[in-house]
Amino acid sequence: MSPKIKKILGITSLVIVAIFGIWFYINYYFVFGEGVKAGELNYLVHKGYVFKTYEGKMIQSGLRSQTPGTVQSYEFAFSVNDKQIADSLMRCSGKELELHYKEYLGVLPWRGVSKYVVDEIISVKERR
Repeated sequence: MSPKIKKILGITSLVIVAIFGIWFYINYYFVFGEGVKAGELNYLVHKGYVFKTYEGKMIQSGLRSQTPGTVQSYEFAFSVNDKQIADSLMRCSGKELELHYKEYLGVLPWRGVSKYVVDEIISVKERR
């Protein structure tokens, strides 16, 4: 193999690895969006076969209908990375919460099963 072909293959390989690295970062580590959701915490569980993650669901006020003739409440499914936040949320089931979250484009198994990851509890209120 000539040195010119080796150089072209080496540069091509580096470009492919760089493109894959950029794609991987954007898809799994780049924070696409962040915001605050408010509602009543329905549940938070610690589950998983290999990677144990904290998964929760919050019911938001308001109603929507995805299919004609039915009514459904807004639900916000999320994951939690931080054990301290998860422990605090486990004591808040049934309470009104405001949660700060980060949205990622892809899901990593050790981060949870949701692309929404809660990273802060903004407020907790007793249910009226």
